[in-house]
Amino acid sequence: MENVNKPSTSIKNWASDDRPREKMLTKGAGALSNSELLAILINTGNATKSALELAKEVMGICRNNLAELGKLTIKDLEEVKGIGKAKAVTISAALELGRRRDESLFLEKPVIRSSTDLAGLLRSLLKDHLYEVFAVVFLNQANKVNHFEIISRGGITGTVADPRIILKKALAHNATSLVLCHNHPSGNLQPSRADEQLTQKIREAALLFDIRLLDHIIVSEEGYYSFADEGNL
Repeated sequence: MENVNKPSTSIKNWASDDRPREKMLTKGAGALSNSELLAILINTGNATKSALELAKEVMGICRNNLAELGKLTIKDLEEVKGIGKAKAVTISAALELGRRRDESLFLEKPVIRSSTDLAGLLRSLLKDHLYEVFAVVFLNQANKVNHFEIISRGGITGTVADPRIILKKALAHNATSLVLCHNHPSGNLQPSRADEQLTQKIREAALLFDIRLLDHIIVSEEGYYSFADEGNL
């Protein structure tokens, strides 16, 4: 027999201050927890759980860490009962918008004065990749960013970058200097022998076109490694 005294899981039956959408309208987005913001994207619950309860379950599988949430795939999200394909796609789309916002801020031609300036920006752009990617920052004479592009994508342990493609793009974007970058999903920041060889190969090839290689930065969740700072250029 159904328990008529059992509280409804529908957000509509909650106090208005506990409903994420209404709370955002009255108090602003900053007043909401991560789970509440996620619940707005999820929109509706199922027969047994509210949207907020589903959101808390999703946050639970990524240990309430937004960086880990950004790494979840659509398939990972669908593992949560009540998160179907449509909800998973909505969440993934919102996360992608966040990444693109970071990239647009990066492309507002900041002046790069040190590896520290660049490393933080690059970490934010590459942190969600579960596989290794190789990117290049193309700069003009004033050390402002002209263009940023992921050149190649690889596997868990490595990727391959073609110097010819990099130099072709450098000329197309009128770059006078370059910064190479790739991530290490393992967290280890030490460059491999292949990393060192590729860096020197691109450096020598770029010089033929009067283009300087300023740095090669390896990023991970642990921090970053700068070839220039370590005297390896």
